[in-house]
Amino acid sequence: MKHIIIAISLVITLSSCNKTGNAQVPPVIIIPGTNANFIKGADVSWLTEMEASGKKFYNSAGAEKECMQLMKDLGMNTIRLRVWVNATDGFCNTADVLAKALRAKKLGMKLLIDFHYSDWWADPGKQNKPAAWMGKDIEGLKQVVWSHTTEVLQELKKNGIVPEWVQVGNETNNGMLWPEGKASVNMNNFAQLIKSGYNAVKGVDAGIKVMVHISNGYDNGLFRWMFDGLKNNGAEWDMIGMSLYPNSSNWQTLNNQCLTNMNDMVSRYGKEIMIVEVGMSWDEANASKAFLTDLINKVKSVQDGKGKGVMYWEPQSNGNWKGYSLGAFDNSSKPTVAMDAFN
Repeated sequence: MKHIIIAISLVITLSSCNKTGNAQVPPVIIIPGTNANFIKGADVSWLTEMEASGKKFYNSAGAEKECMQLMKDLGMNTIRLRVWVNATDGFCNTADVLAKALRAKKLGMKLLIDFHYSDWWADPGKQNKPAAWMGKDIEGLKQVVWSHTTEVLQELKKNGIVPEWVQVGNETNNGMLWPEGKASVNMNNFAQLIKSGYNAVKGVDAGIKVMVHISNGYDNGLFRWMFDGLKNNGAEWDMIGMSLYPNSSNWQTLNNQCLTNMNDMVSRYGKEIMIVEVGMSWDEANASKAFLTDLINKVKSVQDGKGKGVMYWEPQSNGNWKGYSLGAFDNSSKPTVAMDAFN
């Protein structure tokens, strides 16, 4: 029985003259929204620390590869790097970020810089002020957000690096720099901190796009609350960043909810969207590949072409590195099939 495929996308069937022996080249299907500018990336901020511990990385054939080059070989075009203020272990500070950024630049990869405004992890459950910023009131915090952002970006620019995107805060579901910048307590304070970061970024280079990043990309209520609050308090931003960490049983539901949320954000605020963190257990690689493939297609389908990309968080890790199990490499430090979704 013949199957009839109705395709909205443009189908280009190469002529029969394109043959190798008797094998004809198959049709090429161009999906709407597919273009060379779509961001496929990885946060590899752990990289220098992993290398210092002796970690090495290999392609699927077992050949040793430099990690960022391997990411590029796997179809990625962008690197994301987190910044801590005075990191106690010496990683993810300005010097370490610069070293990694130079490596990304040498490979011709785009760059997203992620300011945590902390000496350690900042996420929905904790937004701790750097030790050097303790005791400052909101005016003092606005000033150091501006100066820290400016200093890091100027150091990059001095070395020929201008990132395409900068996050002012990491997973700021309830603001940052608690308690002064806790959004549920004082949304205006948080908005003022975002404005300080925004102004610092634009002061270094007006072409850099500024992102506000929230986790749980499926949670439309959270996103409306946050971005309505920021808008109503005079904050500015160019892009909305999302995190999405489903499991093998709920990824389809969360992807659908995330698409609904992305389209709502575009309708409501007119801003571009990027999924800047994703992950799924490294040993559920087939489910992860299906999740990523579907999510990439959904981001490409966001209305008005404002879905800009998908980035994996620390894919080069697995359960053997600091107990983090949501990477996309196996125990032999080779990529799983999940990474095929990017290539």
